[in-house]
Amino acid sequence: MESFSQYFQLITQNAWLYGGVFILVLSLLVFVHEWGHYIVARMCGVRVKTFSIGFGKELVGFNDSHGTRWKISLIPLGGYVQMFGDVDPASAGVEEGVTDESGEFVREFTEEEKKEAFFAMAVWKRALIVFAGPAINFIFAIIVLASLYAFIGKPVTAPIAAAVEVGSAAHKAGILPHDEIVEINGKAVGSFDQIRRATMLSLKGPMNIVVNRDGERVALQAEPKREVVEDRFGFKHEKGYLGIMAPSSAFKLQAIAEVNGIKTEGKADRVRGYFEASANKDVEILLSLGGQDNRMLVNISEDLMSPWQSEDDPYYNLFQLSPRSDEEIVKLSIFGSFRNAVTETYKISADSLRALGQIIVGTRSATELGGIIRIGAIAGDMAERGFISLVTFMALLSINLGLINLFPIPMLDGGHLAFYAAEAVRGKPVSEKIQENAFKVGFAMLIGLMLFANINDLVQLIF
Repeated sequence: MESFSQYFQLITQNAWLYGGVFILVLSLLVFVHEWGHYIVARMCGVRVKTFSIGFGKELVGFNDSHGTRWKISLIPLGGYVQMFGDVDPASAGVEEGVTDESGEFVREFTEEEKKEAFFAMAVWKRALIVFAGPAINFIFAIIVLASLYAFIGKPVTAPIAAAVEVGSAAHKAGILPHDEIVEINGKAVGSFDQIRRATMLSLKGPMNIVVNRDGERVALQAEPKREVVEDRFGFKHEKGYLGIMAPSSAFKLQAIAEVNGIKTEGKADRVRGYFEASANKDVEILLSLGGQDNRMLVNISEDLMSPWQSEDDPYYNLFQLSPRSDEEIVKLSIFGSFRNAVTETYKISADSLRALGQIIVGTRSATELGGIIRIGAIAGDMAERGFISLVTFMALLSINLGLINLFPIPMLDGGHLAFYAAEAVRGKPVSEKIQENAFKVGFAMLIGLMLFANINDLVQLIF
């Protein structure tokens, strides 16, 4: 109940921020997705009847010169584009002709009207129109990330184990302070973030790690510990824990309770003295932060002690695990930004699919599936952290929106593509009866999944 009350307090104090940011981000991504369908449909000669952001009753709208009704509807949790000739936005059936506002049949389509109908298009054109929605979500994410990398820069932290937790998977594997991790499971590593992401998904089995130690490549094997972490809203997820700290990490000298088993009594001068006597050596410290004690193995290199030479230095009472230059913002060229954005989009997609696969086979708990409550909480949290965090989250959400829509579930774009693939192979469409029943099953699956995800959010918050 404490988590629920904390979340309730957060949400009531920041209702406009959390709700407003969530609706704004979701509406923008829905617009991007549906615009992909719309623009390719127009390029293929298909008339678009309706372009809606949201579902339900129309709040505001207008008709353009092409006969499309653009509108914003009451329920801002999605959107749709309805093509000419379809009975509904899901393309679950074909209209027999022109109808009036009440749905009554007026006349059959003319030959000119049939040329603008979605159902009359070649199967490859219909597939292209449907695929354009998810595709534009990936393209949008690439553009957003590339723009951040080119104009603001890409944060890069060196893949160095600045400190190793005693007794952790890293410690048992033989990783030492200041080891540079250059390879994990056969894949090159270029930043600490790559280590973190690879470890988080390692819930079962060992990781093969190669480190650069004083110019020599050393092959090691570590099996990350599975742990459950909880965010400030009470949402829990499992991750693999390796037990190393990033080179940008730092903490106050007063937080060090012991150095090689000798108590420091929280006195910075005493810690400095012990460190200076152990220059360029591995030292075991007891770090006490927030009521939690951790024993860490660190290396006291001489260049890290330079701030301690003057009391005027702002880092005089701070222990930086490695030089501050190890974390930097790298501005990339236009080509480099685009290449990195494409690579990042691919990695996020692959990681998302791997996590979903872990849920399906039971390696990861299904309780990690989140609904609109969790997404709204994260969106508001990112907005509080700043513009860059919010934009990065929006790119991540766009990738996942495109990915989910490609799943071969009836009602989703992937389900339509599966039917079009069958039509291309068979030489004729799948019968409307089969499609109708499949859409009913798909609709039930999606409603069930949405209910599960949102009830799961509520249960975690309350209990």
